[in-house]
Amino acid sequence: MTKPPLTLYLAAPRGFCAGVDRAIKIVEMAIEKWGAPVYVRHEIVHNKYVVDDLREKGAVFVEELTDCPDDRPVIFSAHGVPKSVPEEATRRQMVFVDATCPLVSKVHIEAERHSAQGLQIIMIGHAGHPETIGTMGQLPEGEVLLVETVEDVATVAVRDPEKLAFVTQTTLSVDDTIDIVAALQARFPAIRGPHKEDICYATTNRQEAVKAIAAHAQAMLVVGAPNSSNSRRLVEVASRAGCSYSQLVQRAGDIDWRALEGVTGIGVTAGASAPELLVEEVIDALKERFDLTIEEVETAQENVEFKVPRVLRQAG
Repeated sequence: MTKPPLTLYLAAPRGFCAGVDRAIKIVEMAIEKWGAPVYVRHEIVHNKYVVDDLREKGAVFVEELTDCPDDRPVIFSAHGVPKSVPEEATRRQMVFVDATCPLVSKVHIEAERHSAQGLQIIMIGHAGHPETIGTMGQLPEGEVLLVETVEDVATVAVRDPEKLAFVTQTTLSVDDTIDIVAALQARFPAIRGPHKEDICYATTNRQEAVKAIAAHAQAMLVVGAPNSSNSRRLVEVASRAGCSYSQLVQRAGDIDWRALEGVTGIGVTAGASAPELLVEEVIDALKERFDLTIEEVETAQENVEFKVPRVLRQAG
């Protein structure tokens, strides 16, 4: 039977960012240095395949520090943790390694700098996301207020409208954040913002590639996890940019083939914590059903690399 023709527009860049790459490397190097088990507080990155792979190598994933023994190393996830977590690990004399993405650490430092200048912080982010919890936990309660939407800006109760600054979660939709920032600046003209956009380069680049593809594709498949903020934003960006169908898939087995009937152009991308191997799995599944022509749509080149902490670079 003749396969129907399909053009696959492959996003570039896609998949792992430098912060995710570094976090995974930290866990692998920690296991190599100290042996198994090594404990990891929270999923190191939001991807089941990655977490399962590291679990097989000797990582034990827990939700809280109270779930870790004192005598084994513990790693803090790439999303960042409240200040109370390393303080508690120090009190318990634990060996710990912080895998917080350096771009998230930059937001933590910004928040502390603003606070030291007497400013109250407004954070644009998603309630309950580990990165938001970590950033808000850098300062005492009440010093960081959370807004998720433009509507939230109208009701947020601040201490002094003249003494405010804002920071953002690094994995948000660029377009949504622009609207929220504009609302903050309209309501609080004196509010200070970051010198450089908090949304990370990888999030921005992946969203731009999706927008470029949406002009040609009727459907978009985003490889990523349901709890991955940057992956979910890619689905939203594709829909807004004109894709009539946009789906988040963890693996090729999740693809809704009925939704792709009659489609002649499809985009494929991956969130910043999704490995390339899973993208290849999706491409192979498409090849089985369609006469595939692959076109790479490159909107940026990435050559960012973050060093792992010194403690892992030193010999055992």
